[in-house]
Amino acid sequence: MFEDSLIESGGRLKTSRPATAAFSFGLQAVIVGIMVLIPLLFTEALPKAQLMMALVAPPPPPPPPPVAVKVVKQVQTDIINNQLRTPTKIPKKVEMIKEEEAPPPSMGVVGGVPGGVPGGSMGGVMGSIIGGTPTAVPKVAVQRIRVSQGVVAGLVIRKVQPNYPQLAKTARVQGNVQLAALIGKDGTIQNLHVLSGHPLLTQAALDAVKQWRYKPYILNGEPVEVDTQITVIFSLSGS
Repeated sequence: MFEDSLIESGGRLKTSRPATAAFSFGLQAVIVGIMVLIPLLFTEALPKAQLMMALVAPPPPPPPPPVAVKVVKQVQTDIINNQLRTPTKIPKKVEMIKEEEAPPPSMGVVGGVPGGVPGGSMGGVMGSIIGGTPTAVPKVAVQRIRVSQGVVAGLVIRKVQPNYPQLAKTARVQGNVQLAALIGKDGTIQNLHVLSGHPLLTQAALDAVKQWRYKPYILNGEPVEVDTQITVIFSLSGS
């Protein structure tokens, strides 16, 4: 019996070590599993503050500002394509348009003095010196004017007929010669030149018109020079 109690008794003492190790490992696995499953089965034991912070989603971003909508008010009109259309209904209220009264006509004169001057008149001279005498408008001396051919023809007091050139008669040349003339204040021809006409007839026309005399043309009581035109007619039937 004493020999059996000694470990070094030669290996005759037999123990079940593999079964003990397997049992110990299985027991530890069961304990660990129980410890893992308890928090899952009993959630009341978990810290609620940490769970709520972990499960709450972040707030959404703020919405964009609303877009301003411009409302265009459409004005009702009865004119379409520049034409007045027939109204479809009678308006409930007819607005009366009252025009502003025009100011009373002024009795003053543009450029006059406010209040006027005693003894003045409506037809007075604008801008004249108050209380002074009206100034006379100076006369402008006219030296020369242009007068039509028909008016000048009535002032002729001496008219010399031109001599028909023999060469022009032989060549059967006829027609009008247009001359530009300057009649002096005494009625004589001061300047004369040809405007148009046949060369065989122009010299005869110049020689004849230089001898013409006119009444002085009177303007504002004084004679003036006259710028005009003279037409000389050459006709074979009249020669």
